[in-house]
Amino acid sequence: MNEGSPEKVVRECRQQDVPVLERAVPTGRNRYHEARYRRHSEGLSTFLIAYLNDAPAGCGEVRWQGAKESDVREQFPGCPEINGLTVAPEQRSQGIGTTIIRAAEDLAVRRGHHRIGLGVGEDNARAFALYLRLGYADTGYRYLDRYHYVDHRGTRHEVADRCRFLVKELRDILE
Repeated sequence: MNEGSPEKVVRECRQQDVPVLERAVPTGRNRYHEARYRRHSEGLSTFLIAYLNDAPAGCGEVRWQGAKESDVREQFPGCPEINGLTVAPEQRSQGIGTTIIRAAEDLAVRRGHHRIGLGVGEDNARAFALYLRLGYADTGYRYLDRYHYVDHRGTRHEVADRCRFLVKELRDILE
């Protein structure tokens, strides 16, 4: 690594990382990081945090039972999903997302999976282009990603984003 270049490290989340991550990549009343850590501690997923020069810069979760949405799980059985990929706005375009994705792929290979998937909003052309560059293929499967969030006033909002599901074959990584 060149002197002065930022050091990127991805590791599994520990309980003490959750409040630090919340300060760096806030989720407010939604407490998304706590929910992801809970699934991680139950063995349902692996919650990854990316650090840039020892400060949290992003995160992502590998859901081992498959996609969050049941219709996607049915279409792609046995395919773990990278979910909740988030990079702090001030850290974007520095390879943080790519680093998290590569770490997730490596974990999947070590667990014996031959493919991994992820969803991307149909209106998120920048992320879609990144995933294609990283070797993900558009499966043609479209679905609604349903979730809710609580705003700063405490009002709950129901959301259904139109998404496409992409898959990467990991067989090449296995060899």
